[in-house]
Amino acid sequence: MQIASEGKTPKTKRGIKTKAKLLEAAEIEFGSRGFHECMIADITRRAGVAMGTFYIYYESKEEIFRELVSHMGRLTRSYIAQKISGIESRLEAEKQGLKAYIEFARENKNLYRIVMESQFVALDAFKEYYHVFANAYETNLNSSVEKGQIRAGNNEIRAWSLIGLSTYLGLRFGIWDEQMPAQEVTDAAFDFIENGLKP
Repeated sequence: MQIASEGKTPKTKRGIKTKAKLLEAAEIEFGSRGFHECMIADITRRAGVAMGTFYIYYESKEEIFRELVSHMGRLTRSYIAQKISGIESRLEAEKQGLKAYIEFARENKNLYRIVMESQFVALDAFKEYYHVFANAYETNLNSSVEKGQIRAGNNEIRAWSLIGLSTYLGLRFGIWDEQMPAQEVTDAAFDFIENGLKP
């Protein structure tokens, strides 16, 4: 799998600030208009920098798009980790993590749309985004089995199932319509996670 390129690393504080402005502008442009409708000129105009400045940090529109996919992954994992920090119970961590994910989606709609679009623009970056999540998830589930917090089972499939559930709940109740309180969505989904469909 090709690793998503993340542009050139700035060497100065000014460079770091300029690259951050480009990323922020690209997030808004890609998130609101989509990859194919957005041009590099749109990004640089919104960032308030010259067109040539873009090429100091990125070789192409696709490269900055890929960086945003990776950026979304890091932000999401960091946000959820903070929300579940100190929770010992795996089931409670799942519940609070799901609520945090829905809240994060609501606060980061543009990045969410970029990740969803990446499956059609940069499939390897899209796959990498979810594989990183799934690998960490599986490790945590394995640890919880060893601690006796959850029963043994195929934790790779469990990880992907939980990711799928979170992804589409985030899409439905975070991006398309956020009228239902995140806690209400979480409670209903977690009842399903914890109890399944058995009568």
